[in-house]
Amino acid sequence: QVQLVESGGGLVQAGGSLRLSCAASGRTFRTYSMGWFRQAPGKEREFAAAISWSGGSTYYGDSVKGRFTISRVNTKNTVYLQMNSLKPEDTAVYYCAADPSGSRWFNPNEYHYWGQGTQVTVSS
Repeated sequence: QVQLVESGGGLVQAGGSLRLSCAASGRTFRTYSMGWFRQAPGKEREFAAAISWSGGSTYYGDSVKGRFTISRVNTKNTVYLQMNSLKPEDTAVYYCAADPSGSRWFNPNEYHYWGQGTQVTVSS
């Protein structure tokens, strides 16, 4: 069992940056692959990024590739999402997720644990 708590969301102007953090409880964090998803009002939950348990492999959704960077520090039980060159269309609630069942890391249904989400709003 693991609990996830996101932080770092807020209001930022287009072109700005934010860094989201996801703090996890439990000693098993370092064995979990982790993902970030986002959901805008009226839209489906969208894959943003994922990282393997070791941090050696990372994956990104097409809409964030080249602008967002996912990383983790296992000794701190924390995963990060650095978001640069933000656009108004990045506005959404961002969720941290853990422990996907298989290799379809882009699929939210694969993940067993979720945080409560943090709001990111990008103004034009």
